Amino acid sequence: MAPRKSTRKSSHPTAGRKAGRPPRQRHAQARAAHRAKAAKQRTSHSSRKWSHHVMETSDAMDLEHDIFKTGSAESIAESLKRSSTHSRRRKGTPYQSAMSMLNFYINRAGRNLPKARRNTLQQAKRKLREAFGRAP
Repeated sequence: MAPRKSTRKSSHPTAGRKAGRPPRQRHAQARAAHRAKAAKQRTSHSSRKWSHHVMETSDAMDLEHDIFKTGSAESIAESLKRSSTHSRRRKGTPYQSAMSMLNFYINRAGRNLPKARRNTLQQAKRKLREAFGRAP
């Protein structure tokens, strides 16, 4: 004999669904809380950028101060090589760390980087490859 299905309905109005607000209101409430938290963080740390935080706290490597603002590609490449080989704060090889730090700076600047400066940094990439013996 097959088991009998119960035809009795629950008397509670929220039985069979999640308690509380409907999904649309729950999501709106969560989004509003997230926006409020993000706005609070923006106002308290408005003078610092996320990229500044990455440069200070990541295990990339220790760089010379304002190295990317120097004039020549050779000096940038030499400094990056020196920093990457002496640094204890890196995970990859010295070449990987130096190249990734240079790419990070170029990408961080984005469209605000003048064309002449971008060309200098691209030249620094070539010099860095040569310095590590990886020139094509």
